[in-house]
Amino acid sequence: MVSQLPPPVRTARPVQQDATPEQSPFRPASKVGRKARLSIQGLSGAGKTWTGLSICHGLSEGATFAVVDTEAGASNLYAGHQGIRFDTVSMDRYDPRDLARVLDSAAQAGYPTVFVDSLSHFWKGTDGTLAQVERASSKYGGNKFAGWKDGTPIQNDMVAAILAYPGHVVCSMRSYTEWVLEGGKPQQVGMRPEQRKGIEYEFDVAVAMDIDNRLEVLKSRCPALNRKVIDRPNGARDIASPLLAWLSAAPEPAAQP
Repeated sequence: MVSQLPPPVRTARPVQQDATPEQSPFRPASKVGRKARLSIQGLSGAGKTWTGLSICHGLSEGATFAVVDTEAGASNLYAGHQGIRFDTVSMDRYDPRDLARVLDSAAQAGYPTVFVDSLSHFWKGTDGTLAQVERASSKYGGNKFAGWKDGTPIQNDMVAAILAYPGHVVCSMRSYTEWVLEGGKPQQVGMRPEQRKGIEYEFDVAVAMDIDNRLEVLKSRCPALNRKVIDRPNGARDIASPLLAWLSAAPEPAAQP
């Protein structure tokens, strides 16, 4: 039997004249409010602590800054040198969640800059990320891969806390070392930092220092520092000053056709 229902009537939806257009989530790009994130890697004796303190002094423009000291109070040896002023907190256990809490305390205290010396301990030191993975793996029958299900969020949250700090952050890291022959003599060289692989991508500027106190800029979002090599650097003058100038620079005018 043929259906006796009437054919459908199609009606257009009326245009809503008073509808508010959806706002775009995009905004003009700007460096306003941006703070420096810098890492220093190198061998023992390369000058990471002093250079980091000098950089922080420059970034803080002479104000008192904070130091998270994992090196048995080594930063205190430089107290007052060249007018540098800083407050310290010493740590001997290195749960990454504790670093996040310390950074929160520093933010509440209003420190313009924090120097973490060094970030390597929060990777492979007592209670660091690797220890957290080892501990977690015991819950999964010793399965290290499964242990990373617990360890990875802990590591990621620590990095997020570094990036979220409302001031500047400088982190030193020890380098894995290797011996090579140069001119027939064994020479100690630094390799990648003792931290999660790729950690340097989290920073605006990553530098490496060798045993002769030579600083090499490995990566830099600041054009003035790109690929620089500096012998015995003055951190405040050679690194902090161009960084601050870059962060505060007004946008360049567009080229006229």
